Amino acid sequence: MKMEDRPLVHVARMPIRWGDMDMMGHVNNAMYFTYLETARIDWFTSLGCGPNPAGEGPVLINASCTFIKQLEYPGNIEIRTFIGNFGRTSFETFHQICRVDQPDVICAEGAAKVVWVDFVAGKSTPLTDELKARFAAPLPA
Repeated sequence: MKMEDRPLVHVARMPIRWGDMDMMGHVNNAMYFTYLETARIDWFTSLGCGPNPAGEGPVLINASCTFIKQLEYPGNIEIRTFIGNFGRTSFETFHQICRVDQPDVICAEGAAKVVWVDFVAGKSTPLTDELKARFAAPLPA
């Protein structure tokens, strides 16, 4: 399934900072993971589901990124988050990173599997139907 065929659930924008670049003059590959993490936390927080060490919250069990086109300072990026399949305690997320001034040019694609965790018990916990509905709610057109 193509990423665009999945529900778009969140869009985050942020600047490319001078310090994000490496000596080769482009954004360091590790920064792409930071951009994706920042977008995911923004999404979770906007849904009232941010990490809560005294309760429940999201934990990544894997993450990937495919680098398609270099990003360079200055500029702003947009990270689009799409929802994937749900399991009993986990769900898939997919991401696109584009420059705001070139929204049709995908610079990177990422993915992460998120497990819902009871932090006090120290183990995964089933996703409720209410949580699944909250995560799967597409952005208004």
